[in-house]
Amino acid sequence: MRILWVKGGKLLPVDTGGKIRSYNILSHLARTHEVTFLSYYSGRRDASYETALRERFSGAHLIHIPASEGTLSQYWDYLQHLLSSPFPYAVTKFTHREVQHQLAQWLSENRFDVAVCDFLSASLNFPEGLTVPSVLFQHNVESVLWQRLAETETAPWRKLPYRMEARKMLRYERSAIGRFHHVIAVSERDRKEMLNMNPRCPITVVPTGVDTSQYRVAPSATADPPRLVFTGSMDWEPNIDAVEYFCQQIWPSLLADFPQARFQIVGRDPHARVRRLETASVEVTGKVPSIIEYLQAATVVVVPLRIGGGTRLKIFEAMAMGKAVVSTSIGAEGLDVTDGCDLMIADTPKLFAESINRLLRDSALRRNLEQAAASTAARYDWSRIALAFAEVLRKSMAR
Repeated sequence: MRILWVKGGKLLPVDTGGKIRSYNILSHLARTHEVTFLSYYSGRRDASYETALRERFSGAHLIHIPASEGTLSQYWDYLQHLLSSPFPYAVTKFTHREVQHQLAQWLSENRFDVAVCDFLSASLNFPEGLTVPSVLFQHNVESVLWQRLAETETAPWRKLPYRMEARKMLRYERSAIGRFHHVIAVSERDRKEMLNMNPRCPITVVPTGVDTSQYRVAPSATADPPRLVFTGSMDWEPNIDAVEYFCQQIWPSLLADFPQARFQIVGRDPHARVRRLETASVEVTGKVPSIIEYLQAATVVVVPLRIGGGTRLKIFEAMAMGKAVVSTSIGAEGLDVTDGCDLMIADTPKLFAESINRLLRDSALRRNLEQAAASTAARYDWSRIALAFAEVLRKSMAR
């Protein structure tokens, strides 16, 4: 197949869930298909990024969009769009004339068998009349994500913009998923959410994967005191909310039973709200060379997410390493996991703390969960996921 893959923002470094998913699927597709990867990004020109991307993907085509930088200019740009544009800001900020022109030219020349729009954010760059089979790769149902942000936010100056963005996103997403020839969702829950928006839209689920050659089963942690670990990009609101929720409503009761326990928040660009959580028992690492050593040493991995969409790669990464995971339902939604079998699910602070407490006290229970977790994750290596992805592209072409 001749595949055109379009993604807004830098793909490297591979340090977020969306980037991990895109990078691994792209890498496997490029081994057996002719892939042209259009990567466009704004801000300062990054020659090292462009060189590194071309080294990893021979079919990379880069477009740099000069743009003003700085917090004040970003806020001003956001306010202008919030008040004047009918489209959600999370989409318009990734829409550029040069990208639109390049896509229109390529698609009119029939240079590709199929085109992939990676994330909804890039979708406004695609022409209205899609003459080449075009697939929208939905890592999340974006409108659900924004609705959850609005529901859980308590600060009025953030809650109102979240509500406005959620309304715009719902209108736009409903229209966009009907414009593409096929949509790929990452979970059955996401597929149902999108079918509620547009029942006639062809949607196929391609699940989340994990690199089992990198995330290998580690011995059960025996360190005393116990170590709890959360991983993720710590400038992303759902992750910020998750660790605040954990530290404020769950961690105190655990410390009462395990005074020497330690909680590690591992991830890049920790927000000021995350930094403020740091205490003698809570460590905020910031960016680390690799999360693997932190997962190896973890007694329990926690995913106390209350906001989100799509699926969490962090759970499969921990499970692939044979780690006991305690998650909320939202954290684990869309994954082929079973409460009490390969992880534990708890949706109240009391139940979350009790689940961790049981795992820390009962090493046999923890080992059983760890073994089941590793077995489940082994079925979702990225090589298998990429084959399923390619099959959806072929079916889109056949239609």
